[in-house]
Amino acid sequence: MKKILLLIILLFAIYSYSQTTAEEYNNRGIAKGKLKDYKGAIQDFNKVIELKPDYADAYYNRGMAKDDLKDYKVAIQDYNKAIELKPDYADAYYNRGMAKDDLKDYRRAIQDYNKAIELRPDYVGAYCNRGIVKGELKDYKGAIQDFNKAIELKPDGADAYLNRGFAKDELKDYRGAIQDYNKVIELRPDDAKAYLRRGLDKYMLFFLNSSLDKLDSACLDWSKAGELGAEKAYELIKKFCN
Repeated sequence: MKKILLLIILLFAIYSYSQTTAEEYNNRGIAKGKLKDYKGAIQDFNKVIELKPDYADAYYNRGMAKDDLKDYKVAIQDYNKAIELKPDYADAYYNRGMAKDDLKDYRRAIQDYNKAIELRPDYVGAYCNRGIVKGELKDYKGAIQDFNKAIELKPDGADAYLNRGFAKDELKDYRGAIQDYNKVIELRPDDAKAYLRRGLDKYMLFFLNSSLDKLDSACLDWSKAGELGAEKAYELIKKFCN
């Protein structure tokens, strides 16, 4: 009886050790990912999966590392497995959507963002990314609806305002776009894209209405964009402001 008891204790100890080791490998893989050692991270996540094949987070984390290596198709396979093991894994749907987006599989990306939002209705990133993908599909009004929701959930999210401005530009709503770029600059004063695009919209208003103050203001925006690193701004200044 003592021998059987000792054997049970030993087996339990070995099992517990393997679980702890799996967690350690997982944590080390995450740390390597933060250091941009994505191949090293993948090796650690491989070890986690070897020790604990039903560990959904390990597949998810390995998928993210493969994403960072631009191996999107293989990353999707890992997200598939994570979702199989954990069907309510909103982040896995979200990341799979991003990988599909990178492969320009926009309609399937939207399906994954839809699922992420279904599982987590306050998922700001999913609304933003779905809006961007709708923009790729030229559904600008649908994109704006998604950016509106993202802003409702996170009023200080500069990216949502920036992307909503892009969508309004496509609909030729230049004044509305300028309002969004104003907000981006308020939230993120060093955003070169916002200055560049605001300048373009001011130039369009000048072109449409012959308003010289809009041209002067556009040139000032392009000057600021150039200071912040947008090389295209100097081309615009040379063409329209001199």
